[in-house]
Amino acid sequence: MQRYFTNEPISENNTVTITGDDAHHMIQVMRMSPGDQVFVVANNQTYTMEIIDGTSKAVHLVVKEVLAITNEMPKKVSLVCGLPKGDKLEWITQKATELGMFELFPFEAKRSIVKWDNSKNEKKVARLQKIAKEAAEQSHRSTIPQIHNTISLKELVEISKTYDVLYVADEEDAKIEVRQKFAEQLKKNYDKQSILIVFGPEGGLDRAEIKLLLENDFQSIALGPRILRTETAPLYALSAISYEFE
Repeated sequence: MQRYFTNEPISENNTVTITGDDAHHMIQVMRMSPGDQVFVVANNQTYTMEIIDGTSKAVHLVVKEVLAITNEMPKKVSLVCGLPKGDKLEWITQKATELGMFELFPFEAKRSIVKWDNSKNEKKVARLQKIAKEAAEQSHRSTIPQIHNTISLKELVEISKTYDVLYVADEEDAKIEVRQKFAEQLKKNYDKQSILIVFGPEGGLDRAEIKLLLENDFQSIALGPRILRTETAPLYALSAISYEFE
């Protein structure tokens, strides 16, 4: 069944109204009609609902079943990605959402070729949030990852203070003959709930950025012996975390 997210509350008679693009998708794209059932996520709770009636502007549904199963990662994994070129951040957003990412912080790294001004930032974040929503629906998530505005290195350090575990992916670690495996580092954190991982742009993180992060309780990690692209590294990390904890 199709899955939709709504911010509308479930009424006392167990009904809800979905409007906007999702209503249009139900009626015009999926050609749904009264009696058809869908999954609806409201307040991080998933329901099986049945369409009562509707148009492409508003669809009225009634709750048929409350689902207890959640498909969320047992750890809240947040990604900080140095602004990459082209549509790479869109790719990261889509695939990382499928793999269980909790939230994403675009990062204005020193080596980021791309720069977002204030006008571009709002449009870019809205676009990425839409991609995250669609990917969350497709992968049957119970939550939509939040896409934040771009942050600076100083802001990153402040944000990091609210997380249990801090990692920074350092390509120099991959070049070391004897290195600590990422899986071994993960095994030490079964009692932790939130993880923040920083990834650089195409040129990697500047050594001064790495130094500052290490001075602020970040742990350096190597994602295998090979040097990964900026859009591949976050997906590698999420896959490793999923394997270890799920």
